[in-house]
Amino acid sequence: MPSIFTRIIAGEIPGRFVWKDQTCVGLVDINPLAPGHCLVIPRDEVDHWLDLDDDTADHCHRVAREIGRAQMRVFKPVRIGLIVAGYEVPHTHLHVIPTRSMADFDFSRADRSPDPAVLDDAADRLRDHLRAQGHSEADV
Repeated sequence: MPSIFTRIIAGEIPGRFVWKDQTCVGLVDINPLAPGHCLVIPRDEVDHWLDLDDDTADHCHRVAREIGRAQMRVFKPVRIGLIVAGYEVPHTHLHVIPTRSMADFDFSRADRSPDPAVLDDAADRLRDHLRAQGHSEADV
């Protein structure tokens, strides 16, 4: 059975994409730890990040950096955090999180009922910034 991420990538379930290319996608997390929290997900459904081929792993990290740079400009956090936990969905995904402190990494504090308008706004702002930086992958 396809993972929820595979279904989002295929368009079966809606997602707020900020990046799409041949290798991976970036989208706003529906249960954010902070405004602008995104996921970078390889298109290939690989459960454990250690099992990604080197090119895909490198590419996903480069995309996470570009999204992180956009998050810094748009949300002005203290830092951008990167977590590869792998427990929530059996499909590799990188959490790219604007943070103000270590407390922002506590998944028990995730917003389980975010305002859809706030998520839409975060996606729009990130896409706009990525496009302004010349990233056609943000034309989603």
